[in-house]
Amino acid sequence: MSLTYDPAVALAALRRKDKPLAAVMRRAGPFTLKPERMVSPFAALLQAIVHQQLSGKAAKTIYGRVAALLPDPKRPTPEGLLRLKEQALRGAGLSHNKFLAVHDLAAKTVDGTVPTLRKLRGMSDAEVVERLTAVRGIGVWTVEMLLMFRLGRPDVLPVADLGVRQGFRLTYELPEMPHADHLTEHAERWRPFRSVASWYMWRAVDLHRVQGS
Repeated sequence: MSLTYDPAVALAALRRKDKPLAAVMRRAGPFTLKPERMVSPFAALLQAIVHQQLSGKAAKTIYGRVAALLPDPKRPTPEGLLRLKEQALRGAGLSHNKFLAVHDLAAKTVDGTVPTLRKLRGMSDAEVVERLTAVRGIGVWTVEMLLMFRLGRPDVLPVADLGVRQGFRLTYELPEMPHADHLTEHAERWRPFRSVASWYMWRAVDLHRVQGS
């Protein structure tokens, strides 16, 4: 997968529109977001569900066990997962709730609620959010991360993300965490490149940590 926009154009536009953001961009350095390869929406969301509320190492281990139960661990299919019993998936490390979530994901992929990758690429951000949040256990934030880091979309604003909110507070020297409405209103000046600005909000947090260490 690759970005669906020219980052040089995005960076130039954001620098012109927002001086505090431009300062963070100078300090943080180059924009290095490169979308991860996505085998299928099903595979990406299966991984996302397994990773929820787990450390990276634990999630990777459990996902590996789940994938190993499928005919092709590198290309998991909903049909393969639906053939597995709850006991097998629980044995791989999934909780009951996560079993219900991955089972629902598989069923909704088979019935077409979760579109193919080809169809997903042709859908608007709002359409992707609407379709994928129909799956049990998949919230708006998870879909926003998929839009940014898998599909390479330019104008995603994960307003509920703690890192983005904290970066915004630091960048604009606010006394407290911004309300969602405040962040959303300010981010209008970032359109149509809110993904890039959000990425730099995360970098603002990284810079603050380095300064404080």
